[in-house]
Amino acid sequence: MPFTHTTRGQRFVFGDLRTLLAKANEVKSGDELAGLAAGSERERAAAKFALADVALADIVANPVIDPSTDDVSRLILDSHDSAAFASIASLTVGEFREFLLDDNTTGVTLRTLRDAITPEIAAAVAKLMGNKDLVYVAASIRNVTRCRNTLGERGVFGVRVQPNHPTDELAGILVSAVDGLMFGCGDAVIGVNPATDSVETVGAVLRLLDRLIERCGIPTQACCLAHITTQLAALERGAPVDLLFQSVAGTQATNASFGVSLAMLKEGRERVLESHRKRDVAWVGEQVMYFETGQGSALSADAHHGVDQLTLEARAYAVARAFDPFLVNSVVGFIGPEYLADERQITRAGLEDHFMGKLMGLPMGVDVCYTNHADADQNSADNLLMLLAAAGCNYVMGVPCSDDVMLNYQSTSYHDAATVRSLFGLKPAPEFARWLEEQGIIRGGRLVAGDRPALLAQLTNILG
Repeated sequence: MPFTHTTRGQRFVFGDLRTLLAKANEVKSGDELAGLAAGSERERAAAKFALADVALADIVANPVIDPSTDDVSRLILDSHDSAAFASIASLTVGEFREFLLDDNTTGVTLRTLRDAITPEIAAAVAKLMGNKDLVYVAASIRNVTRCRNTLGERGVFGVRVQPNHPTDELAGILVSAVDGLMFGCGDAVIGVNPATDSVETVGAVLRLLDRLIERCGIPTQACCLAHITTQLAALERGAPVDLLFQSVAGTQATNASFGVSLAMLKEGRERVLESHRKRDVAWVGEQVMYFETGQGSALSADAHHGVDQLTLEARAYAVARAFDPFLVNSVVGFIGPEYLADERQITRAGLEDHFMGKLMGLPMGVDVCYTNHADADQNSADNLLMLLAAAGCNYVMGVPCSDDVMLNYQSTSYHDAATVRSLFGLKPAPEFARWLEEQGIIRGGRLVAGDRPALLAQLTNILG
């Protein structure tokens, strides 16, 4: 079904919904690389006008990837809440945008619609919104999750401590983790990306983090971000798995390139939940999955099916939503400038990703990051970090001095997160905040200067 729009006597024709969505996207180097982007700003504007007139029901009825060949498309259709959708089915994308921006549309209202909003709907409306619109709507939505603590409540700004080490040296990981804790970070998760994806390494890291959490009584969760099969093998050998991690994407073929399937995710979640029931831990909830995504991953795997990277990113959120995760984050600038070339594109993508994930009911975080060959810098990261704080982002990354020495990219630091909390009057997760007060790390919600002898004294004992 073609879509048309005429502007200043020039008629633009978009052959199908997939083409229309791609042409209506903001400038992204990945879409240009794939040959999907609008050829001019006039064509982009025409596509936005045409997209605004498309009914939401028509989007649901016309999957951008054939469900007979793609299990993500089948998941989207099978999990769609048609009863809730009935209340918005007659709206066009433009009308849905106005509905989202209406002061009478609350986060509670949007919560009831989360399973009615398909990823293609979320992507379509994101393409019609300015950056301020994306921040405004996302700020009204609170998606609260629980594992060892509670994240996502209003006024809470979580931080993942990311104490990576280039050789997976346990002492180096521990010192970096404790450094983050002293800045009040780590309530989202203490999560290590291992340099070596081996069962032995993953098991050793998980046991180290578990000793740190247990001996210091920290109400947070640990994760080692290896492949799902490696984590489950470590679990089989007795390693404690709080959160099960996996990178996911918006097409079956891209997930296959990651070595993962929907069935593997389902089985992994069940195994971790079963292990939790056998552990003597005061869990406050049963959300045990941690997913990472990023615009451009499908194109980099040559598995994008001619769909633009924003729409594919939204489809990755449908995968994550199916497994009731504790954490989800977009590693927005990590894949590289081939997909998001500069500060402007990274900022836009970070706000889009956060908005779409929140709209679809996810506990959305963002790794505010860039690679060293992108046209961006720490001022770029500061700008996006503050915009996301205003948008009610569930959590961001805390990396020592903003420079990940293992992954070789730039992110946000422990002190960046502490500054943003102070600037916006935000706090850590409530259980974690109480622990910080008990340790003398914060007082009255603010960081306290000085040494932490009680915490530092544990380092030798934890290393064993």
